[in-house]
Amino acid sequence: MKEIEISKKANLPTRFGTFQIIAFKEGEKEHLAILKEPFGDTPLVRVHSECLTGDAIGSLKCDCRDQLEYALKVIEKEGGMVIYLRQEGRNIGLLNKVNAYALQDKGLDTVEANHQLGFADDERSYEMVEFILKYFGIKKIKLLTNNPKKIESVENVEIVKRVPIVMKANEYNKGYLKTKKEKMGHLL
Repeated sequence: MKEIEISKKANLPTRFGTFQIIAFKEGEKEHLAILKEPFGDTPLVRVHSECLTGDAIGSLKCDCRDQLEYALKVIEKEGGMVIYLRQEGRNIGLLNKVNAYALQDKGLDTVEANHQLGFADDERSYEMVEFILKYFGIKKIKLLTNNPKKIESVENVEIVKRVPIVMKANEYNKGYLKTKKEKMGHLL
């Protein structure tokens, strides 16, 4: 792993509550830990990969924003953290994500579009998650996820419980969610 530069801790008031944030710079990528302390021995943790179209613009083609907002609401009440990884478009980047969207407009699903562009189903990695959890001295977590790859990728931290995120589908993301379940093994 590259050398990691770590910011100071800062307050972040949001419409979901007041959190603290710390940035972790890994090469050109800057990740974020969004904290609500105290979070005890076994904090609730959401590992969230950046989705500009969903998180910031409110795209209905995915469930990313809904999952992020749900996690922030729950963590505001219970304590814990969101680890926000800068891995846009399952780590294929924004330009390729938009190209994948164009292929989806022509009938391909999200996995087929990635393959058409020369990528795997999911190009993300999660080494930074373990680094961030270790930085905070966290050895056990309750993981807020539907993605089995995230569960498998956290090796040096005990996942005491998987907490599912149940979101209602809409007319634009039904196929996307079906693909996540059927082709990527998501626990929906």
